[in-house]
Amino acid sequence: MAERQADACTMSSTPLLTQRLAAECTGTTALLAIVVGSGIMGERLAGGNDALALLGNTIATGAGLVVLIQIFAPVSGAHFNPAVTLMLAAQRLIDWHLAILYAAAQMAGAIFGVWLAHAMFAEPLLQISAKTRDGAPQGLAEFVATFGLIGTILGTQRARPDFTPAAIGLYITAAYWFTASTSFANPAVTIARSLSDTFAGIAPQSVTMFIAAQLAGALAALRFFTWLFNKDRPL
Repeated sequence: MAERQADACTMSSTPLLTQRLAAECTGTTALLAIVVGSGIMGERLAGGNDALALLGNTIATGAGLVVLIQIFAPVSGAHFNPAVTLMLAAQRLIDWHLAILYAAAQMAGAIFGVWLAHAMFAEPLLQISAKTRDGAPQGLAEFVATFGLIGTILGTQRARPDFTPAAIGLYITAAYWFTASTSFANPAVTIARSLSDTFAGIAPQSVTMFIAAQLAGALAALRFFTWLFNKDRPL
């Protein structure tokens, strides 16, 4: 009887698929509202000082990420990023069907987040960015940014899982400044930001290179850190 009650408790505590998808969609919506909204606010208040605008954008994004991961991780894992979802599917920690649904929820949420930011700042809802971010250095920056993000997740989940939300926020805060691309590190974020002709935007023609570099960085990080943390490898 006790075993049946324990099983029932476990089943009831497992989030439904609809709850998990809602968490991914809502969390990614909030993330993009933070990224784009703080970019608009920073640019308006900085008086033409791009460094100051970027600083405001950075602090809001890093802090927001920590909070959002804490809120939604118990429900969906708080991926908010198809590259993270791909990494977990490749590790067989989630199945590919769920990964596809997660990516769709993240993409929808990202677009909603951009529109929400536009609405809050009285910007036209429908926009296309004119801010080109082209060239090999930008692609390399996105590779490095995503490699580091996946490494942060894998490393902290292995050693200090309770520190993962803070570690991700801190890493993104740093990567905004040490990468030439300001560290998008997220295919859904990249596509959504092409729909905002504001401080955080990226021109549609730059999106393909960014996403290719992000996916390459995620896969490279998965291979490297899986090897690095493998206790059974020969010395």
